[in-house]
Amino acid sequence: MGILFWLKSLISPEAYPFYRGEQDNILYAPIHNLLKDYLLLQIIVTLFLVVGMALVLLQMNNKYNIIRIRTMLPAPLFVLIVSGFMSIHALHPVYFAALFVLLAVYRLFSAFDQLKPYSPAFDSGFFLGIASLFYFNAFVLLPAFLVGVGILSRETKWRELAVCLLGFTLPFVFAFSYAFVSDQVPEFLGVLESNIVTPVSTLWTNIPLMIYLGLLLVLIFFGTVKILQQYDTKKVSTRRFFVVLFLVFACILASFILVPATSVEIFVLAAIPVTFLLTNFFVFLKRRFWGELWFFLLVAAVVALEFLA
Repeated sequence: MGILFWLKSLISPEAYPFYRGEQDNILYAPIHNLLKDYLLLQIIVTLFLVVGMALVLLQMNNKYNIIRIRTMLPAPLFVLIVSGFMSIHALHPVYFAALFVLLAVYRLFSAFDQLKPYSPAFDSGFFLGIASLFYFNAFVLLPAFLVGVGILSRETKWRELAVCLLGFTLPFVFAFSYAFVSDQVPEFLGVLESNIVTPVSTLWTNIPLMIYLGLLLVLIFFGTVKILQQYDTKKVSTRRFFVVLFLVFACILASFILVPATSVEIFVLAAIPVTFLLTNFFVFLKRRFWGELWFFLLVAAVVALEFLA
């Protein structure tokens, strides 16, 4: 499925047009320098990451029973949603960041009903810190994780929040130490600044992509209505998992609105919570016809983007 939707990019691979400093994030820069002359390999690596994340989503759903019916839908749905972002069918730091954000959410969910979830809190913060060193704007998810620790754990004290914050800070301490030893502190700080203040406007001129995002917004609206209708009948764990996923989505949306340097690429991160929301929507629709119709429209939109983008 991934090869099918990425076939155009595999046949005619193109490099992503980075803005100043975007490709210089401290963990992404070595990968960029290694693969910058191998466009096809870049696309293959990107597709491998997308499929890998889809499998992690499936494993996460099986472990935590986020969707109370056993289903394979999260994996292909994630690949489908991400495939619609044709402008980033190229190697980009957000894909590496998304993998670590997904691992962070995976570990955060293991804090559910624990009395002292120090290990999940630290691990989730640490993975988020690593994600931010690939794609700096991933740092906007920190409030969602801090609140998420409090929502999921049995008792919330300052230690859990401090441990999560410590885990997030640690990768930056390592990165800054490396920059200090190698006398690259000004360059390091300049890259972080560029990834916040550089204005990027690649969405509003892309009409097909805006139509696709409009379709996703409609589905997200219906999915939200569905989860609200089911909220009182869901188990406590499922309720809390979806609240945390909503917080993650809200932070991503706030970043897209408020941070000048964020653009289409941040929707790859948004695809993580949206996948679970839409999976719940499709699985629990009472009338199968409507579920198949909406899924067909989503597939048709992605196929159309292959020709229009």
